[in-house]
Parts: sequence; structure tokens; C-alpha cells
Amino acid sequence: MSTREDVASRREDTQRRIRMALNAAKAEERASIKGGETTVAFVKEELCIGCDQCTIVCDDDAIELYEKPMASPIIQVDSNRKAKVLRDPCTGCRLCVLACPTDAIIMIDR
Repeated sequence: MSTREDVASRREDTQRRIRMALNAAKAEERASIKGGETTVAFVKEELCIGCDQCTIVCDDDAIELYEKPMASPIIQVDSNRKAKVLRDPCTGCRLCVLACPTDAIIMIDR
């Protein structure tokens, strides 16, 4: 029979392995996204849900939200916000791409 200490030790080992695997996956994802001064963020409007995460992480104030009317007359929503990237202040840091929960932001060449 396992003791409480054995179970706690196994749980910590498992948590450590999972954390290392997730960190490695995040590092691969960050490395695969192109960025830098030759790139700029671009928002796919159809995927944007207006969650405001990109504007929170953007240190350059290069993203703003705007109101867009709904395309469907059936659905009545008071606020339908979308994000828009301002090309000039965008430095291509990729933080908005990593913060977007719907993968609506991509990096494109300037």
C-alpha cells in the first residue's frame, strides 16, 4: 500500500514532467511564429471575438478595438468589437499572436 508521502512524491514528479512538456511546446510555438521589424501583425476579422487580450499585452499601443455591426439581422448583440492593428507602431514582437485565444492574429510581411 502506498503512503501519503509516496503519492505526493509521484504527483510532484508527474506535475514537473507535464510542466516541462508544456514549456517545450510553448517554446516551439514561439519559435515557429515569424516576427521582427520586417513583419507586422494582422487580424483575421472573422475569427476575432473582441476579447481585448491583444490590446492588454501590446506594449506598443499598436492595436485598437472598433465597433462593427452584426452581419446577421437575426442576432442582436449590443457590442460587436473587433481588433485592428496599426501598422506603423507595430514592432512585430508577436505577443498579440501568443495572447489571442482564437488564433485570429497572424504575422505577415510589411
